[in-house]
Amino acid sequence: MNIAVVGGSGFVGTELISLLQKEHSILNLDKKLSLQYDSITRVIDVRNKDQLNDSLKGQDLVVLLAAEHRDDVSPVSLYYDVNVGGMKNVLNAMDLNGIKKIIFTSSVALYGLNQKQAPDENAITKPFNHYGQSKLEAEKVLQQWVNRDKSHSSLVLRPTVIFGPNNRGNVYNLFKQIFSGKFLIIGSGINQKSMAYVKNVVSFIEDRINQNFQGFELYNYSDKPDFSMNSLVKEIYVFKGERIPSIKIPYGLGILVGYMFDLLAFILKKKLPISSIRIKKFCASSIINADKLEGSGFIPPYSLKQAIIHTLQKEFQD
Repeated sequence: MNIAVVGGSGFVGTELISLLQKEHSILNLDKKLSLQYDSITRVIDVRNKDQLNDSLKGQDLVVLLAAEHRDDVSPVSLYYDVNVGGMKNVLNAMDLNGIKKIIFTSSVALYGLNQKQAPDENAITKPFNHYGQSKLEAEKVLQQWVNRDKSHSSLVLRPTVIFGPNNRGNVYNLFKQIFSGKFLIIGSGINQKSMAYVKNVVSFIEDRINQNFQGFELYNYSDKPDFSMNSLVKEIYVFKGERIPSIKIPYGLGILVGYMFDLLAFILKKKLPISSIRIKKFCASSIINADKLEGSGFIPPYSLKQAIIHTLQKEFQD
């Protein structure tokens, strides 16, 4: 197949292209050049309709990864311009070029924080930030596109936090803080975190392509079993060969520190590594139900523990 990966220069896209190009012809469309795949990359912006219309000629399938996702995007309208407007532009370009299939990476952020029960794909959505809200609106646009024409098919993946070597997101920052010796648990540490290893995520995408997904397919993605923050920290300290710190910062004090950093960031007009929203996310339980994923017959190539150890080895030993 001819597959266009929109947003393929990033962390997930690089892993996905590496996997898919073994059997398919891949075109990477991204606003940034890919250090690894420059020869198959065309620089475009999903907000530019003309660029998309021209770039998708001759493609059979689109994988839409491009998104504004950081916690501190400004102005907030960028979430909607890129995540929702970008979806509309991609679907319009697909229609013009006769492309019938798309894979879209959404997010579990649209479920909100601290759910009483692990949300499955039918759970009520209540995003807690603009990123989650924009992803939800993009899904609705995609659902309308599928409903409009029976020949249209989409696979929507709602992954939890994705991690792995070469990613510089929240999981990496957590690992780095622990290895620096400047880490203390905020709150009780019993909150559980669903996580997704990047090589498992892209393997699932490949599996659904091979299974020739049809209609509107929706899956949560999480590698099981879930780790509590305490058990995750313990796993890393065991890897380091050190004892776990016994001191924990009360949640209220941690949030207060976060607000202080928010104020400092506002005064300095500078993005800082600590913020109230990041502390809230750190202390929140973020478990998702992945029963549908497990029932699909897909077997992840790596266990979650193997994924954590592999990431630690690559980032802090190699």
